[in-house]
Amino acid sequence: MQSIDPADITIPDILTRHGTFRRHQEAVVCGEVRRLWGDFDDRINQVANALLGAGVQRGDRVAVMMGNSVDMLEVMFGIVKAGACVVPLSGLLTGPQLVTLLNDSGATRAFATPDFITRLAPCESGLQHLVRSGRVVVHGAASGWQDFQDFIAGTPATTPQVAYRHDDPFNIIYSSGTTGLPKGIVQSHRARVHWAVSNAIEMGFGDRSRALTTTSLYSNGTWLMMLPVLFGGGTCVVMPAFEPRAFLRTVAAERITHSFMVPAQYIALLQENDPSCDLSSLQVLLCAGSPLRRDTKRQVIERFGDKLIELYGFSEGFATMLKPGAPEAKFETVGTPVLGFELRILSDDGRVLPAGEVGEIAGYGPGMMTHYHGRPEATAELIWRDERGRSFIRSGDIGRQDQDGYLILVDRKKDMIISGGFNIFPADLEEVLGGHPDVLDATVIGVPHARWGESPLGLVILKPGAAFDPDAMVLWCNERLAKHQRLSAIEMRDEFPRNALGKVLKRILREPYWNKA
Repeated sequence: MQSIDPADITIPDILTRHGTFRRHQEAVVCGEVRRLWGDFDDRINQVANALLGAGVQRGDRVAVMMGNSVDMLEVMFGIVKAGACVVPLSGLLTGPQLVTLLNDSGATRAFATPDFITRLAPCESGLQHLVRSGRVVVHGAASGWQDFQDFIAGTPATTPQVAYRHDDPFNIIYSSGTTGLPKGIVQSHRARVHWAVSNAIEMGFGDRSRALTTTSLYSNGTWLMMLPVLFGGGTCVVMPAFEPRAFLRTVAAERITHSFMVPAQYIALLQENDPSCDLSSLQVLLCAGSPLRRDTKRQVIERFGDKLIELYGFSEGFATMLKPGAPEAKFETVGTPVLGFELRILSDDGRVLPAGEVGEIAGYGPGMMTHYHGRPEATAELIWRDERGRSFIRSGDIGRQDQDGYLILVDRKKDMIISGGFNIFPADLEEVLGGHPDVLDATVIGVPHARWGESPLGLVILKPGAAFDPDAMVLWCNERLAKHQRLSAIEMRDEFPRNALGKVLKRILREPYWNKA
């Protein structure tokens, strides 16, 4: 007996649909470049067909190392339309860090702009999987890299004949901060469709929406705007780089309806005022990446109206939202689970805790990652199963729910520092700081910062006889760190507080700074 195949909604098929039926409507804007849906989809198809012609197979990993541009979106979606898995990498990383992620992901091909290629060049010999014939340079030229226009030249703009499965890998996302070997979060087509659909419904995206992205396109948070607006057939306006006054002017000129910023951007924006900018088109302002201070939140609402949505979540696949219209009593919370997600608060021994009790936040839903790439043990550590056998993801974050189910955050993931919306893992910085010739022992903590929310502070115990020159030590370390990881200062200590097993008690080290903040 014949049966009808299950039909899945996929992002590539939705883009094809918009390229057909919205051909003459605007899809993407970045700087002086404006792309209609028909041209946008044609270019995506050219990238996909060029990759297929070059031998790319289903599930192959293809890295993208580019700054914000229309071309970057076309390349990323072209990779996915070819049935491959896109691996977008941060422009803040050093050459050795990029090599680490390229090797970890198993990427065999890459698209990159010259600035990335320059950083890679000194450590190119360390690349394990990236084939010579699979390197494409965009927006410039580089020795050993094929020009992007030559790569797609003569390639048909027809829709590639690829069937997409809901469990196929869509992308591997690495966190903005990196540990010694960061975890690659594998998200499937199903997860990305849920991301697009749930956020489109929760934030009211439609075919007339115009969303402004203010953060880097490699970042998972940026996709909170980018994916749902394109899924809905609207227009994605991309800022090449964030600047507060340019944000206000872009909102007015482009009649922006939705935008996303991290707390540091909101703080900067509150310092700017241009009465000539008409912001009446704004319907939604989203904040995510790190907790928004309550005083800043009230200022944002006073300045822009009751349009602010706070999102708490983790890239592994869970989110809550506090939306306009929530009761005033819920102002201190981060809201309730996004459509399709469920939330549990767990005790240390894995019991579900009732309202009011503090424990670990765990989430479940179709937006969850598939696994950590190449890390089965780390994936297994995240899983908690409920009474129905469903796998929830442990966050490592601490919180509680009130009687109405609203989530209150209590503490953040272990000792991670969130500065300007970027995750910074102290272990990376401690490895560099501990390598200084005068340092016997080192630790790094997050301390308050007026603009960035918090910033990394290095604490050192010197070797006997060593002289302490904090400015020179900061310079030495920061030359070896990515931009977003740089230490704000270094202080000397005679000893660190430790537990019985010798672990440094960072909570005690942080307390004096935060108590006086």
